[in-house]
Amino acid sequence: MMRESFLWPRAILIALLLLASFALPALAVQPDEVLGDPVLESRARAISAELRCMVCQNQSIDDSDAPLARDLRLIVRERLKAGDSDRQVMDFMVARYGEFVLLRPVLSWRNALLWAAPVLVLVLGALAAFFGLKRRRAVAPQRLSADEEARLETLLVDREKSPPENR
Repeated sequence: MMRESFLWPRAILIALLLLASFALPALAVQPDEVLGDPVLESRARAISAELRCMVCQNQSIDDSDAPLARDLRLIVRERLKAGDSDRQVMDFMVARYGEFVLLRPVLSWRNALLWAAPVLVLVLGALAAFFGLKRRRAVAPQRLSADEEARLETLLVDREKSPPENR
């Protein structure tokens, strides 16, 4: 009995560890791509994590199994072996493939509207709501004056007194 009570927590722990291992990202770097120098390989991995796979579009080239991602990983490693700095490799990739290759685009005048669009939409929505409510209040029905209420009472009483065929 005592032994069974220890088995359940272990089984649950093993199941959770297996589940967590499936939740980790699968790195697509093949063994033949790995550089012999661990420093260069860690730099290549850091750069690859910042570059977008143009096939998958929401994955880095480090995580993608697409053939194009493999080609890009190889280019990064070739540039690093040639002696390029991390910045030079990133600049080379942007010059060759455009800013879209960056997973985190840089804020510039060319894409400032893209960065500002969510804020602009919120501001415009708030202004539309504000002026819409203001306009609704301006059109709201107003109370009748005393003369208008008296006139309305007279018309209603006259209507009640008139025969049904005249209504």
